[in-house]
Amino acid sequence: MLTFVLRRLTFSIPVIFGIMIVTFALARAIPGDPCLAVLGERATPEICEAFARRNGLDQPVPVQLLIYMRNFAGGDLGDSLRFHRPVMELLVERLPTTVELGCFALLFAISIGVPIGVLSAYRHKSALDVGTMIGANIGVSMPVFWLGLMLAYLFAVLLKDTPLALPPSGRLTPGANPQPFYALWGWVVEGQEPAGILVFFSRINTLNALLTLNGELLVDALRHLILPAVAVGTIPLAIIARMSRSSVLEVLSQDYVRTARAKGLREGKVVGVHALRNALLPVITVIGLNFGLVISGAVLTETIFSLTGVGRTLVDSITSRDYTLVQGFTVVIAAGFVLINMVVDIMYGYLDPRIRFN
Repeated sequence: MLTFVLRRLTFSIPVIFGIMIVTFALARAIPGDPCLAVLGERATPEICEAFARRNGLDQPVPVQLLIYMRNFAGGDLGDSLRFHRPVMELLVERLPTTVELGCFALLFAISIGVPIGVLSAYRHKSALDVGTMIGANIGVSMPVFWLGLMLAYLFAVLLKDTPLALPPSGRLTPGANPQPFYALWGWVVEGQEPAGILVFFSRINTLNALLTLNGELLVDALRHLILPAVAVGTIPLAIIARMSRSSVLEVLSQDYVRTARAKGLREGKVVGVHALRNALLPVITVIGLNFGLVISGAVLTETIFSLTGVGRTLVDSITSRDYTLVQGFTVVIAAGFVLINMVVDIMYGYLDPRIRFN
């Protein structure tokens, strides 16, 4: 297993560098001048010349690429042309929003999609089967922006001032200023800059609330997550439900399932242990792909619910020709996809002992 993980990590290095080169080239192929996009009417020829010189844009593109790759190898993703801040700092600030949203969206999709799919397969061709699959088809067909707006209208407008009312935007109630867990635990001396990894995890509000035992913060963060998580997770839920149904249907017709039933095992054990475990392989693949897509940025959902995450920042950086921000975020997203795919492969070996990693 360790050899497999190390081999996958080694193979991922040229993949990430290849993505970096392609992103670098495509970013500079976008029409428009980054100086004009950032400064607008204030951009004069003299100011733009100084802007290009300050940010290294006056160098030939191959030289810019070599400088960027050298800095990247040293852990430096550069400074944003638009925000004039290190890209790594912006990443630590905004990636937790997308990670938290993606985790809860997939948790919602898995906890509902898999049981629905299994139940639908077990009650094949029944009214329950037909109804759940119709619901799954509707779910996969609904645009995210429409669903997000409808959820916000329903729970923030129609149900306002009722126990079912939910906040339509933001991550926390305005004015909330939760104390980071590393400050509460005394991990950072006052006046000292905390490590980036500590800041990253402290910005995941639900995790920070659990680590600081702050129940009020946890409830507030969860209430703000419900609507965007449901909006993002509805399409993956429908896909997972359909995949679970088809996979379980195929497994239920296998000989070892009939043998288990002939031995007198309880139906719950036959379906839940013998059938479901072997049916989960394609479902795990779908879950991994959807999680990668969510982490890459739920742009529309982040815009509708006023969440400043990776997707929204990446789109804004493309329109403003912020090359370094586009490159840095894209490389990190690519690394996330590689990591998720590796986790999925490892889970294959756990679910199916016939799979061996050499």
